[in-house]
Order: sequence, then C-alpha cells, then structure tokens
Amino acid sequence: MSKMTLGSYPHMLGFEQLERLLERTAKSSEGYPPFNIEQTAEDSYRITLAVAGFSENDLSITVEDRQLVIRGRQRDDGPERIFLHRGIAARQFQRSFVLADGVEVGEAVIENGLLHVDLTLSRPETVVQTIQIRKG
Repeated sequence: MSKMTLGSYPHMLGFEQLERLLERTAKSSEGYPPFNIEQTAEDSYRITLAVAGFSENDLSITVEDRQLVIRGRQRDDGPERIFLHRGIAARQFQRSFVLADGVEVGEAVIENGLLHVDLTLSRPETVVQTIQIRKG
C-alpha cells in the first residue's frame, strides 16, 4: 500500500510545504520540558514551558523558517559542588513549534519556573479577485 501525500489530491495545490511542516513537527516530539498551549483570546495564544532551574540567560527563543524554537542550556556548576544525590536534571533541551502564516511571536516572560511565550494571529483580509476570460 502506498502512502498518500497532499500532492496526490488534485484539489490541494501548493500544500506540499504543509506536508513538510507536519513531518518536521513529528520529528520534534521529545517530552522534555513539558508544556501547555492555551488560547488567551480569540486571536491570542500562550505557550508555557516548565523550565525550573533555568534563568533567562540559560534560554533562547528564535523564529527560524516559520518555526518557533526554544532552547535551554544550563551552565555547568563546576567541580566545587559535590552532590550526594543529583535528581534534578540539568540537561539542555530544544522545543519547536511550527507557526502558521500570520502567527506572530510577542512577549516572553519567565516567572516561578515557567516560561510564557505569547502569540497572536493576524487574519488577512479576504480578497476577491475576478479573472477576465478572453477569447482564444
């Protein structure tokens, strides 16, 4: 059985990029750190990541090719600290979220171990275009 792609549907023209975005999103489904996505208004959203132990200097937020990328890397404590038990993970992470056209990244705030990233959706104006038919 062959895999159906968006390109195999004759009424869906130009959606090949969407298929690539879906594949890219499926590859970035690591479970750390946990996150929430909430709708804060009709055209506003908030992504919240649990980043306990990370400071704002340990985090970076970028938009790369319509993808929101949040990275975290904690600094090494050095040899002066001796742990009898180390149960709090100090690992790096990268979380990616594919952004639809018209989604803009707003403010990012860190508070109480949670990183909040606000998003807004700008809806484009509906454009009606009439195509003239000429005789051949």
